[in-house]
Amino acid sequence: MSRIADSEAPTAPNLQLYLPLPGHLEPPKGHSIPRKDRVFANRNLHLAEIDWVGFDMDYTLAIYEQHAMDTLSVRLTVERLIKRGYPERLKNLAFDTNFPIRGLLVDKDQGNILKLDRHKQVAKGFHGTRLLSQEEIDTLYHKNKLLYQTDRYHWIDTLFALCEVTSYASIVTALTDAGIEFDPRQLFVDVRTSIDEAHHDGSVYREVTQNLDRYLDRDPLLPATLHKLRSSGKKLFILTNSPWHYTNAIMSYLLEESGSRYPHWRNYFDIIICSAKKPLWFGDGTPFAERLPSLPPPDWGQVSEPGQTREVEGPLERGHVYEGGSLAEFEKRLGIGGHKVLYVGDHIYGDILRSKKDSTWRTALVIQELDREVEALKATVDLRARRRQLYELRPLYEDDLRYYQKLLKELPKDPENEHDRQKRAQIKAEIERQKLALAELEAEYTKVSKEHDRVFHEYFGPLLKEMNGLSVFGQQVETYADIYMRRVSSLNNYPPTQFFRSPHDLLPHEI
Repeated sequence: MSRIADSEAPTAPNLQLYLPLPGHLEPPKGHSIPRKDRVFANRNLHLAEIDWVGFDMDYTLAIYEQHAMDTLSVRLTVERLIKRGYPERLKNLAFDTNFPIRGLLVDKDQGNILKLDRHKQVAKGFHGTRLLSQEEIDTLYHKNKLLYQTDRYHWIDTLFALCEVTSYASIVTALTDAGIEFDPRQLFVDVRTSIDEAHHDGSVYREVTQNLDRYLDRDPLLPATLHKLRSSGKKLFILTNSPWHYTNAIMSYLLEESGSRYPHWRNYFDIIICSAKKPLWFGDGTPFAERLPSLPPPDWGQVSEPGQTREVEGPLERGHVYEGGSLAEFEKRLGIGGHKVLYVGDHIYGDILRSKKDSTWRTALVIQELDREVEALKATVDLRARRRQLYELRPLYEDDLRYYQKLLKELPKDPENEHDRQKRAQIKAEIERQKLALAELEAEYTKVSKEHDRVFHEYFGPLLKEMNGLSVFGQQVETYADIYMRRVSSLNNYPPTQFFRSPHDLLPHEI
C-alpha cells in the first residue's frame, strides 16, 4: 500500500487536550449514557426548536412483550385458518417467535421469506423456515435488484407484523413436510385475513386488556420523560390508530400509578387522537370527530358507536379526545408549523416515511430491538476486527495477483530459452499461490461473517446491516428518521434543549 510522503502529510492542528482542571469537579467514571440508552442522530435536530412532540401508542409509548403477543396472534390465526378449511393438524403447529425480524419481504408466489441489502438484492432467504442455499437464491432472484413494491411481495416493517411471518413461514413448512399441496399466495392472504379478523372481532383487544401485565412491558421512566418534556414548555399529543377504549386501557396502565404527577393519563397530553387511520391521516385523511364520554362498548372490536362522536368546530382543545382527522387540518386548527413538530413512532411507513414525505415534521423512530443490536455489537468486537482485517487484506492480495498476471503476460514466449521457461514456471507458481491465498481468505471471511451474524440473530443477522452495508430496513431508517432510539424514555437522558448531531458521512475514498 502506498504511503503519504512526509512532505505531503497534513499538519496536526494545535488542539487543547480535554483534561480535568485543578480545583474543579471531575466527572465520575462511567458518567456517560450507556450506548443502548442513547438517542442516535441521522440528521441534526435541536430540541430547543421543537414546540410540539407527538407519539404513536402501540410499540412506541406502549412496549409489548413480543413473544407473548406473537404467540397470541399465531394461536388466533390458526384457529381461524382451521375454520376456513385448513388441516386440523395445524392445532399442533410448531413455530419460533424469534424467527422473523423487521425489514423482511414475503415472496407470496414462492412461499419465501427474504432479507435484502441496501441494493435491494436478496442476501438471505428461507422457504418457510428452511434456509435457501445461495444457488437457490441465485436461480430464483438472479442477483438482480428486486422490485419488491409489487403485488408479489409483502413488506414487513413493524413489530406488529412479525406474527404474520411467524405464522406463514411455520405453516408453509408444516404443509410442505406433510406433503399437502397448497397455494402459497392464497395461504398468505388467508393468514393476513385471519390476523385482521382477530383484531376486528375484538379478540386481541380483549385478551390484552384482561392481561396487561402479561403483554405490556411497563417502562418506569416513561411518566418522568413525558413530564420533563411538558415542564420545558413543549406540548404533547398522541396520534394512534388504536380505538379509544383500547387506548384508554393501555395508557391508564402505563401512566397511572402511585406517585404519578397527574390525576389521569390524559393530563400528560394536550391533544389525543385515536382511530387516526394512518397513513391516510398524513394525506387526505378524514374529518375530525370529537369522542363523547361513554361507557366502554360491549364489543372491543367496535371503534365507534352511534352518538359517541360529534363533528369538530373550531380549534382542537386540551382535555378532549378526537378521532380521525388529517395532518393539514391538525396544523390549521392548532396554528402550528410543521418544522416545530417532532413525531415519535415505530412504523417506517405509517409513522415516519409518510410524515417525512407529506410534511416538514421532524421524525424519531423507536427501534425496540436496539438493545439486542448494541449487546451484539459488544459481543462481536473481535469478529468485526478480524472481518475488517480480512476485508482490507483482500485488495492487497488482488494487487499482487494482478502484478504477477501482468508480468506473465509481458514475459517473452521463447520455448527454446531455458531461463524464460523457468521464469514463466516460477511466475505461474506464484499466481497459483496468490489464488490459493485469496480462496482461503474468502473462506475465512465467509466463516467469520456467519459467526458474526448469528450473534445478532440466529436466522437473519443484524437488523440494520447486511455484510458491510445497510439492509433495506437500515437504509429506510437512515433516510426517514432524523433520530432513533430504543424507547421513548431514552429522551429522559437528555435536556429538552439537546442538540442531536449526526456523524460525518464518509465516501470510500475518504476512509
